[in-house]
Amino acid sequence: QVQLVESGGGLVQPGGSLRLSCAASRMTLSLYGMAWYRQAPGKQRELVAIITSDKSTNYADAVKGRFTISRDDAKNTVYLQMNSLKPEDTAVYYCNAQRLGANYWGQGTQVTVSS
Repeated sequence: QVQLVESGGGLVQPGGSLRLSCAASRMTLSLYGMAWYRQAPGKQRELVAIITSDKSTNYADAVKGRFTISRDDAKNTVYLQMNSLKPEDTAVYYCNAQRLGANYWGQGTQVTVSS
């Protein structure tokens, strides 16, 4: 069974940075489109960033210019570099993998932006 494990979340002050990692196992990462989603308390899960198998990227308007998604297929890992963090970025961040109708999720990692 495909497994996605997120790490790198935590508590950070406004304006700070974090880098999230998503380690994939039992899959060939290079074949999958990968994405980061987030879900804040009381809100629906929303798409943050996407990276395709050919490394094209797209971002939600709320994070453009601040977040960067990348992938290292040799390490079977996807990253989300988050800079200039704001309190409204506080959420559980989830890694997602999709290919040919298959859809996999990680367990999530908490990001809290607060002074």
